Amino acid sequence: MALLEPQVAADGSLCWLPAEGRPEQLMILLHGVGADARAMAPLARALRLEFAQAALVSLQGFSHFDGAPPDTPGRQYFSIVGVTDDNRPERVAAVLPTLQRKVTEWQQATGVGPAATALAGFSQGAICALELVQRHDGIAGRVLAFGGRYARLPMQAPRETTLHIFHGGADPVIPALHARAIIERMAAIGGDATVDIAEGVGHELPAALMRCAIERLRTHIPHRTWQAAMGAVPQRARRDGEPSDDGDEPND
Repeated sequence: MALLEPQVAADGSLCWLPAEGRPEQLMILLHGVGADARAMAPLARALRLEFAQAALVSLQGFSHFDGAPPDTPGRQYFSIVGVTDDNRPERVAAVLPTLQRKVTEWQQATGVGPAATALAGFSQGAICALELVQRHDGIAGRVLAFGGRYARLPMQAPRETTLHIFHGGADPVIPALHARAIIERMAAIGGDATVDIAEGVGHELPAALMRCAIERLRTHIPHRTWQAAMGAVPQRARRDGEPSDDGDEPND
């Protein structure tokens, strides 16, 4: 299925709508620093092949990339000039209200709710996506984070959002140790997360990891869904007059 020419929003974001019918999913893509909305077209194309009824939106960076001359097209969500581990959280936090507003606006425009929304970011875009659901748990049902990291590892896991982490094992920009740190932290605090690391891959968004992302979207059942299903079992037992075995339920 060919990717049709996108609609261009006033802010430079790109939107691909289903060929016919209403959108069933909303997938919002966030590019890396120094790129622009067009950079996420390959991922949009891969997603459209699998999810024909999805609305795909590639958000344009909120400001000009300040690491390049003014006449170049590169964009950024937050500045990386002089960025450190200490000041990165503050810079990311400053743009989250804008990102939250844009996600909500696209949900309203497409008629797709948060549970059927996925945020897919690369590098800086992945950082923003992860931090957004940390602040606004459940604003999207899934995050696909490619080559990213948290600005600061969280102490509490999102309960209404599933995280899918994808990383190049040879990434020299954001090393894969950050992906491993995320999955270890989520395991420790009860988060719902998966990780796929492509050995020999650098700081890029290759077809192999796109395929992994599609597989995760198609096959991973969120823990909250399992927990809701398992929660029905003791309720039925009590209704039938049977004792419940508190503490012995499966725990995914």
